[in-house]
Amino acid sequence: MFYIIPSMLQPFQDLFSRLRLTLAPPDSSFPLEPALRAALLQLAEKEHRPPQELHADLLASALARRQVHTDLVQRWQSLSPREQEVAALACRNYTNRQVAARLGVSPETVKTHVRNTLVKFNLHGKSELRMAIGDWDFSAWD
Repeated sequence: MFYIIPSMLQPFQDLFSRLRLTLAPPDSSFPLEPALRAALLQLAEKEHRPPQELHADLLASALARRQVHTDLVQRWQSLSPREQEVAALACRNYTNRQVAARLGVSPETVKTHVRNTLVKFNLHGKSELRMAIGDWDFSAWD
């Protein structure tokens, strides 16, 4: 007996989606600004791709990035104010000892806040936290 695993179907679904977009007439329900349309056409020509396919890929990528950002903001909002302080300082490359001295708490307390933050973000270390939200502006915490 042969079982179909959903992940096995993904490449085919992607292929059919791209094929459908390539063969479909341009969608005029979402008109582009002339400068944006020109940039899209220029990039499609440079990449030797149909404009509809490139447009769909760029839009899907932007929507995915927005969803990730929204998820990160929700996770940030789930942190306590102290956890936010500790996370912000960790993203500013402060060590646990430096954070503890700055906030007037023990390094063990900082370690606990870091651990709680990592659990809420489903991460394994401060370096992953820095990768996830390190480009946010934490200068207010300095």
